[in-house]
Amino acid sequence: MRIRYKKWARPELETSKFYIDNPEEYKGKWKETFKNKENPIHLELGCGKGQFISNLASNNLNINYIAIDLVDAMLGLAKRNVEQVYKEKNIEPENIILTRFDIERILMILDKKDEIRRIYINFCNPWPKGKHRKKRLTHTKQLEKYKQFLYNKGEIYFKTDDDDLFTSSLNYFEESGFKILSKTFDLHNEPIFENNIETEHEKMFSDQGINIKALIAQYKYS
Repeated sequence: MRIRYKKWARPELETSKFYIDNPEEYKGKWKETFKNKENPIHLELGCGKGQFISNLASNNLNINYIAIDLVDAMLGLAKRNVEQVYKEKNIEPENIILTRFDIERILMILDKKDEIRRIYINFCNPWPKGKHRKKRLTHTKQLEKYKQFLYNKGEIYFKTDDDDLFTSSLNYFEESGFKILSKTFDLHNEPIFENNIETEHEKMFSDQGINIKALIAQYKYS
């Protein structure tokens, strides 16, 4: 999603208690960055404006969350969304961290020691042209990277509106040794997620009459 430059975003992020600007320094040490170090860690790749992660994290204080995006403007909006949602619930955002990084280089900031239990990928760029498909966040190339820091039996929750991306992703997961635990071509009429949190894109596509495709995949070490 393209978004206009927001001059306030960078200054606000730099002063935020739950934003990290140098994630490379935390590789293998993410547990220690949270107040409750014993909580499992879940990860959102491409958090956008933060509507999903702010609601998810504030509803699950027993889990720590890392949300990644590459655009300051997006992260600035996500930061404000987190603050608003947590304020409405009268709690402190102590179980969430926002950070800026290129997901294609994710192995520079995460490894096995971080024990990521779950990854969320919501409405990522479908990259429909053949030569660009390796950029897909669910492509085999990326899944092989995620396996380097996923905990044993770790899961990936994936949602999309794009039919081709979804059917291709089913093949990507199987090629990479993931087991598809659940899948649906119509999430809102055939729910596979407990307490599904609707994202901004999800509502937009649903309102247009487009079915939401979703899956849960798990990777188990042999």
